[in-house]
Amino acid sequence: MIEQIEIHVTEIPVRVKRIFSSGVYDTGPSASLLSKPVLVKIHAQGVVGYGQIRPISPGHFVADTTQSVIAAITEVYGPALLGKQIFDIESINESFDQRLAGNPAARAVLDIALHDAMGKALKVPVHRLLGGCCQPDIPLEWSVSLADDPAVMVAEATRAVSEFGIRVLCLKAADRRGWRQDVKNFEAVRRAVGDDIEIGVDPNTGWSVADSIQAIRALHPMGLSYVEQPVARRDLKGMAAIRRECRGVPLMADEGLFTVQDAYALAEAGAVDALCIKLYKVGGLTSARKIAAVAEAANLQLNCGGLAIQSQLEASAAAHFYASIPARRMMGAGEFLFGLNTTAPDPLVPQTDFVVRDGHVKVPMADGLGVTVDEACLKQHTLWQGTVK
Repeated sequence: MIEQIEIHVTEIPVRVKRIFSSGVYDTGPSASLLSKPVLVKIHAQGVVGYGQIRPISPGHFVADTTQSVIAAITEVYGPALLGKQIFDIESINESFDQRLAGNPAARAVLDIALHDAMGKALKVPVHRLLGGCCQPDIPLEWSVSLADDPAVMVAEATRAVSEFGIRVLCLKAADRRGWRQDVKNFEAVRRAVGDDIEIGVDPNTGWSVADSIQAIRALHPMGLSYVEQPVARRDLKGMAAIRRECRGVPLMADEGLFTVQDAYALAEAGAVDALCIKLYKVGGLTSARKIAAVAEAANLQLNCGGLAIQSQLEASAAAHFYASIPARRMMGAGEFLFGLNTTAPDPLVPQTDFVVRDGHVKVPMADGLGVTVDEACLKQHTLWQGTVK
């Protein structure tokens, strides 16, 4: 039975900065108070489950903020959890839907903590709760920031390949100078890394339908692996038109996918070849599994990650989900390596073996998420703490 929920707003060192079509994504002490990481601890009869999510607002496609996550948990979701069993996932989600719909980041951090608690209670890793381990060794993708100088993008891409063994790159696109600059950026990176590296592009809704078709046709001969969400998230007709005109280059939905209903609508419209699941935008592992079922029924592939992932806890949750899906159903690679000490260590988890090796990471095999938070470090980096009990 759930007895209490701790909520910590935590600081995080400067870890990653990315420029993409909707603005600048930056972490660390200078980051907005609207996007500080939120860590929760669910206490249930001697078991403590951990979860952590960093909202990516302001200025991006997910509306959640640190403050909205705190309010949703302390005022609505937390009180509804008290007295529940950690295994009553469907009942819990039903109560959340009835009390406060939406709020995927708040629901995701609680859902992840519940899965960590369940794994610890049963003494199994989280992927065992999701269907087992299909991929113990997970390939990783590096998201390359836009830059005014293509040489900067080339330097980042070559570092990812040479230092971390990455075999899949995703170049941010929709440069302010137009799609032709995106083609030049891609060409420069392709020359630098060679033909054996998979390269996709992600305009983050920054292209028009016409721009998308022209850009994809120009990029296809250079070995374009996939395109992620080129147009506005609700433009299913536009996505379907691009897919029809550019067969041979898989099209992936990201900003257009939040819910199981979104997954169904995208499949029904014939708008995509793959769905990009990010736990902070779909509401956690429970809803991710439901979206995966829709994808399987519609013969769509999956991708998993999230640029916002900056912590070991959040990266571990993504890794457990990824590991539970057969390789043939995945497109690209896992986009959660910024939580794997590639730019700086996670200050809350100073001791870890959950790191990148030769472009891959092994899914944790210890109980729950398999990540151990140092309580002294958590106390040191906590900016605000609250409790629901």
